[in-house]
Amino acid sequence: MRQDEIKEIFDQQAAGYDTQWAKTAPIKDCLYFLLESLLTELPVDARVLCVGAGTGAELAHLAQKNPAWRFTAVEPSGPMLDLCRQRAEKKGFASRCHFHEGYLDSLQATEPHDAATCFLVSQFILDQQARSEFFREISRKLRPGGILASSDLASDVESSEYEVLLRAWMNMMAASDISPDGIDRMRKAYANDVGVLPPSRIASIIECGGFAPPVQFFQAGLIHAWLSKRAPSNAA
Repeated sequence: MRQDEIKEIFDQQAAGYDTQWAKTAPIKDCLYFLLESLLTELPVDARVLCVGAGTGAELAHLAQKNPAWRFTAVEPSGPMLDLCRQRAEKKGFASRCHFHEGYLDSLQATEPHDAATCFLVSQFILDQQARSEFFREISRKLRPGGILASSDLASDVESSEYEVLLRAWMNMMAASDISPDGIDRMRKAYANDVGVLPPSRIASIIECGGFAPPVQFFQAGLIHAWLSKRAPSNAA
């Protein structure tokens, strides 16, 4: 799936996006709870890059917990970014944010960020070399030793474990039984349109993108999350 096709999907889904994913709130809350403890070493006035900021869920969580942090929200979908901006204005932290409609390669150079978040974004990049380059673009926006917290759908799609996780995932989203045909269609969609790879392979892709070996700190169903730091040898 091309970038413009993905952007169009999110443009169309923006208005109902938060409602659509409301059932996964316990997963999100746990992920953010762990994220807080992983970012405690950041400066009191840290600069944080939110890649694929969407409607601003993790941005809002971090902004409310850290009243002096500043944020760069990068989101190619205009309607999604509008909702992110509205959330920031409503919660009173918009003055600490720079909102960029577009991709990382069009973000103007600024002082390096202390950390970056990238949740459920890189999975839409099917080419693994391009996926590593995506992470390298993030690393170039970070100071030496800057922290990356990222998550993606991950599993070995050829394994029996994937069958169990996929069924649980679909039951969670649909709150009803999924037929074998439905599971098969979802498997094919993930194989064709989403880069669902084994967790170890995704960790390797992140490392090839200019980061120290990632540490997996979270899993809930198909969602896996990693923490890493910008490798010292990676040039800005």
